Amino acid sequence: MSTADQVRATIEPALAPLGLVIDDVTVGPAGKRRLVRVLVDTDIAGLDPADTSSPVPPLSLDAVADATRAVSARLDDSDVMGSGPYVLEVSSPGIGRPLTTRDQFRRQVGRLVEVVHSEGTTTGRLTGVDADRLTIEAPATKKVGARVETIGLDSVRTGTVQVEFTRSDAAAAVDPEAGGAGPEEEN
Repeated sequence: MSTADQVRATIEPALAPLGLVIDDVTVGPAGKRRLVRVLVDTDIAGLDPADTSSPVPPLSLDAVADATRAVSARLDDSDVMGSGPYVLEVSSPGIGRPLTTRDQFRRQVGRLVEVVHSEGTTTGRLTGVDADRLTIEAPATKKVGARVETIGLDSVRTGTVQVEFTRSDAAAAVDPEAGGAGPEEEN
C-alpha cells in the first residue's frame, strides 16, 4: 500500500463527521520534508438518489479549516508519516481540476461547465446528473440555437467548471460568495 493510500485510510474517518470526503491525496518530496496534499469535497452520499438537480453548496473556508485541523490531528496521532517532518496542505478541488466521476459532476449542478465527450465538446449550465447521464443547457451560438443536451457518462472524457464573471440570479443563489443572496440571506 502506498503512503498516499495509507494517509487516505488514516484520515477518512476524521472527515466523515464533517460531511466531507477525500477527492485526492498525494504525498511527495518537498526539499527535506514531504508534502501531503489532501483535496476534500462535500459528501453527497446523503442526497436522495432521485434528486438529480438540486445544487450542492461549495465548501466554505471554514469547512476547509475544520478539515485541516481534523486531518492534522489524525496524522499527528498516527505513525503513517513516520518521524520525518512533513507539510500538510488541505483544500477543495479548484476550478481547473478535471471532473471525471459522477459525484464530481453532481457537485457542480448549477455551474457552467465544459464537457469533452465522444461526440465533441459541450459548454453550458449543468442542470442535472443522474446515474448514467448529464443534462446541460447550452446557450445559443451563431451557428446553433439554445438547446438541452443529454450526454451519457460513459461517453464523457473530462469536464471542467468554467469561470463566470457574471452569473445568473439562479446560479448566484447557489453560491452567496459569488454575489447573490443565499437561501437564508437577504440583500
